[in-house]
Amino acid sequence: MPTLEVNFDGIVGPTHNYAGLSPGNLASEKNAGAVSSPKRAALQGLAKARRLAEMGLEQHVLPPQERPDIAWLRSLGFSGKDADVLTSAASEAPDALAAACSASAMWAANAATVSPGPDTADGRLHLSPANLAFNRHRALEGAFTTAVLRRIFADGAHFAVHGPLTATPRLFDEGAANHTRLAPSHGVPGVELFCFGRPAGAGCDLDCGVKTHPPRQAEEASRALARRHGVRNAVFARQHPRAIDAGVFHNDVISVGNEDVLLVHELAYDDTGRVIDELRVAMGETPLHVVLISEDELSLADAVGTYLFNSQLVTLPGAGGKGRMVLVAPIEVEEHAGARACADRVLAECDAVGAVEYVDVRESMRNGGGPACLRLRVVMTDSQRAALSGRTRLDDALHEELTAWVERHYRDELRPEDLADPALVDECRAALDELTGILRLGAVYPFQG
Repeated sequence: MPTLEVNFDGIVGPTHNYAGLSPGNLASEKNAGAVSSPKRAALQGLAKARRLAEMGLEQHVLPPQERPDIAWLRSLGFSGKDADVLTSAASEAPDALAAACSASAMWAANAATVSPGPDTADGRLHLSPANLAFNRHRALEGAFTTAVLRRIFADGAHFAVHGPLTATPRLFDEGAANHTRLAPSHGVPGVELFCFGRPAGAGCDLDCGVKTHPPRQAEEASRALARRHGVRNAVFARQHPRAIDAGVFHNDVISVGNEDVLLVHELAYDDTGRVIDELRVAMGETPLHVVLISEDELSLADAVGTYLFNSQLVTLPGAGGKGRMVLVAPIEVEEHAGARACADRVLAECDAVGAVEYVDVRESMRNGGGPACLRLRVVMTDSQRAALSGRTRLDDALHEELTAWVERHYRDELRPEDLADPALVDECRAALDELTGILRLGAVYPFQG
């Protein structure tokens, strides 16, 4: 039964803005308060997704969350009409208003952890939405993500969509951004690498070895996900504290893997050599091709600044042997001599990777998310893909409709003070109401009744 990797990209929401809400995400902090362009961000994301579809990859989309989250603001004690809630929040708790308007769900790599059927005990595809409890603005996402995934992956014979883990520090879960699957090919059993920054039993951030930025993913969460998914072959690795302090808040900022290829920085893990050895053993007879980038070749600062490792490493459908993969990298890599040299080294040393494709997702990059942040990887069989609900597969017709939808509904610019504009609520709801019709998802938003 043919099996391939499907990418579900998050559609950038109408409230995409630079509020600097994410500690440890250096780009987010640096650009806090800048003027954003929701329209440009959404179009860039759709263009990236379309480019992958043009390569022959199966590409899907996920809808944005409802923002501003008026219901959450009401739970904080703000009352009255929606306009009153926004005005009061802007005056009394502007940080809460910013959290309620965050469009960070665009980074679908954080939506869930996914274990495909070949890896699980019951043979089903398992998805666990992330609780994202580390950040207040992202902790708002879990309920809607769960509802949407259960709407799309509704067939219980093929899929198991779990609920998020309990939102406590010992179970902090940031989704697939800290999870990598390696295998001889997509359709056979593989090894799942779970990466964490907060070791089991750590009482505080200092116990994790960090000095500047707190770790996000908890070891106990990673192990719980592996158990509930019934993963039969798992490796657990701790992030290097130096990397976390340098702005590597997720493992997908410092490594990327696909099938039998792993591109990784030497400071990705607390003992990178040991982790690679464990992965090689777990891969069995299939050689693991590792391209190890040293600190001398690309510093942690430049790795974070260019997001080389937040590239997508994808297998072209029907391709085999030499040149079967493409590295989809942010244009910032092409513009940086050191990062570009590392990408060229991948081509020179790894026969499986035949090309580097550079894409422009600058609006997302300025908020700390590259090409890989924008997508959730889901390995699926033909029958599983046929069992999906809704109209989420991105073909030419859907891309054209979504582009026109963005052009109709999204603002060209959004300033911090615009988050308190009462008109923004109506604009966003009108856009999302139309979107659910386009994607044939039914009434998934609370305002739809």
